[in-house]
Amino acid sequence: MNRWVITVVGVTVIALAVAGVGGTEPTLKGPGIIRITSVTKRFARVDVGRRGYSAGDMQITRVSLFNRRLRKRPLGNGQLVCTATGQKFWNCTGTYILPAGKITVSGVLIYSDFYDMAVTGGTGRYNNVRGTQVVTRLRRSEKLMLFRLVIG
Repeated sequence: MNRWVITVVGVTVIALAVAGVGGTEPTLKGPGIIRITSVTKRFARVDVGRRGYSAGDMQITRVSLFNRRLRKRPLGNGQLVCTATGQKFWNCTGTYILPAGKITVSGVLIYSDFYDMAVTGGTGRYNNVRGTQVVTRLRRSEKLMLFRLVIG
């Protein structure tokens, strides 16, 4: 084998071992709360059918996630995809990617300034969670997200 390939493989194995990527990550042991801020990076609305709000329209929101008490850079990202179902209701599903794993949510959005969704599961440290996500608008493109997680 080429010496360069052996070096790259060795460094990769050591990096994975140090980072803990190669092993299993412990799951959440009890109830927990995650408080983070989301900043909208991209927002798109897909208008189908008749012009304006109608069943089948979609909203896609991509966000960066922050905990500015820990660091100034984003600690993760997420996306929320909502489909209009009529009567100004949006049926939404979302995924938030955090350093310890992913959290998935689902629910109905009526008012985008304040809403809650069910936490439906996750991966990594969050692979055994359920709970709620409560979102409150702080500024035009910034929202406070509070995840209340329980073992489920």
